[in-house]
Amino acid sequence: MGPLDHVDLELLSVLAEDHRATVVAIAERLGLSRNTVQARMVKLERAGVFLSYDRAMSPRALGFPIEAMVSVVVRQADLPRITSELALIPEVLQAHGLSGQVDLLVRVAARDTQHLFAIDARILGIEGVERTETSLVMGEVIGSRVRPLLEAARREP
Repeated sequence: MGPLDHVDLELLSVLAEDHRATVVAIAERLGLSRNTVQARMVKLERAGVFLSYDRAMSPRALGFPIEAMVSVVVRQADLPRITSELALIPEVLQAHGLSGQVDLLVRVAARDTQHLFAIDARILGIEGVERTETSLVMGEVIGSRVRPLLEAARREP
């Protein structure tokens, strides 16, 4: 897929504003046919524009009030296997591969500090993990967002 055009950006803007918007509602708002919006949505999905259809849920509401970021240093050759093993740990919410001193940044949720200690020990127990450093999340100051990027893209010629 090439660059997003004006219609794609407007469609994505509507979805960023209301992620539950139906195809019919989007079509009405943009003054397009339902079929046009549906075709655009399929095209965007195939291009990998939509990352996840999982509804965001609060780990706190599920009984996991503590969140932490675990910086993980690994043996590079073991990275694919380590990533697969991390995915088996239910408390791992997200993981990002990084460049620099740290190889992975892993977001985890825990019931309490003892549970967090056990999660960290489980990560350290993975063959090829050399070191971890755990930082408690004190609060989210900027949530996950793409709206500012959409607005910037819409302003560009």
